[in-house]
Amino acid sequence: MKAKSIAGIAGLALTAGIAAGLATTPVAAQGAKEKCYGIALAGKNDCAAGPGTSCAGTSTRDYQGNAWKYVDKGTCTSIETPKGKGSLTPIDR
Repeated sequence: MKAKSIAGIAGLALTAGIAAGLATTPVAAQGAKEKCYGIALAGKNDCAAGPGTSCAGTSTRDYQGNAWKYVDKGTCTSIETPKGKGSLTPIDR
């Protein structure tokens, strides 16, 4: 194999590795974010949907009070849903 093609393959492998690392960076690390409870649609939460659920995508109903999504910092409590506003802590719904 020629040195030029080996260098090309190595470059592609490096680029793919970097892209994979960026794709798995947690949402919170991608900017100023905060957890906002009670705003996620069923199955669209980022994590923590209470007892009987595991993590992302496990909320069972729209605007579930113990399920959260990441939102831009400072915007949570101004988000309106048909069930009320978002909350920085779990809420009864």
